[in-house]
Amino acid sequence: MGRDVVLAVGLLGICAGGLTLFLKTAGVAGDRGSGVPAAVLVAVATLGVLAVTLRGRAPVRNRASARPAGLPDDPAPAPDVPDVGAEALDHAAVDADGFEHAVAALCARDGCTAVEVVGGAGDLGADVVAVAPDGRRIVLQCKHYAEDNRVGSQDLQRFGGTCFTIHEADVAVVVTTSSFTAPAAEYAATCGIICVDGEALAAWTGQLTPAPWDALTPDPTAPVA
Repeated sequence: MGRDVVLAVGLLGICAGGLTLFLKTAGVAGDRGSGVPAAVLVAVATLGVLAVTLRGRAPVRNRASARPAGLPDDPAPAPDVPDVGAEALDHAAVDADGFEHAVAALCARDGCTAVEVVGGAGDLGADVVAVAPDGRRIVLQCKHYAEDNRVGSQDLQRFGGTCFTIHEADVAVVVTTSSFTAPAAEYAATCGIICVDGEALAAWTGQLTPAPWDALTPDPTAPVA
């Protein structure tokens, strides 16, 4: 507004000076009768220029930045959903890291939500977490082993020490491409961990059997041997 006032005063001064010069010239010529109407015209023109200038410099609201009150900010992008295509489910064609993603894809295919691969340093035994269609929290550990490398009881004991107490699993699952030793299977049965070996994994992938969380509901309160 301060700059507009200065501009208006400047224009008014210029027009006033022009009017004074015009009147002096008209007086010298002795034509005072026609000078008055001319002065009126000049004054009207001056006011018109002043009005147009002030109106043209009126502040304009930025409509693009205006946002109706009460509306929330732009929603956050939806989380990525694991690919459930045939390649994503092919656990035989991936490495250990890829195997975790293949298991996550199986969970998503079978109706789980909030599926997330969390394996890595400091994961405390959880490689994949998900929520089953019935709302149960699923925690899976993935063992990408060769056929002659069986999952032992120590692996199960480490997972059993964290899956329920730390990760708060309703369903704890260990999935492997190989098999489990007898002590490992016994420990899992005692504390309610579901074991999915290579054969059961192939059946799950081919939808020949139900998802592990539907095949068995473990009891997290069962005593641990």
